[in-house]
Amino acid sequence: MKRTGLLFICICSLIACSRKTVPAKTAVPAPIAPASVHLPSALIVIDGYGRILTPPQKLPKDSGLKPDYSKIARSFTPQQIANLKARYHTVPPKVLYVPDQYAIKSYRGTYCIYLKKFWYWKKPDGLFYLDENDYE
Repeated sequence: MKRTGLLFICICSLIACSRKTVPAKTAVPAPIAPASVHLPSALIVIDGYGRILTPPQKLPKDSGLKPDYSKIARSFTPQQIANLKARYHTVPPKVLYVPDQYAIKSYRGTYCIYLKKFWYWKKPDGLFYLDENDYE
């Protein structure tokens, strides 16, 4: 009787320990912005290969920017592209337009952080350029 009782307790404890209870996953819906609200974000003006992605006509009219595309539409050198791909596994844009409410001001100047890893600094023409430390 003692053996069967002990055997019964061991079997019950093994069964109880083998059951895993995992809470059910509940999907949390992402917040949806209303279609009537336009949220401004960073516009890529020149990509890393020198292509113009945002012509002057598409920049916001209230920004008052008139950049000289003949000077800024230059790609990274092949060595700089290889350096960026080795460090970040991608070639980031070279020039951005960022609205003032997304720019961060510090004692060194105005900057923004793109994709949480690329630092862009505002130049006198009003556009943001990739930090030279990232591709040199």
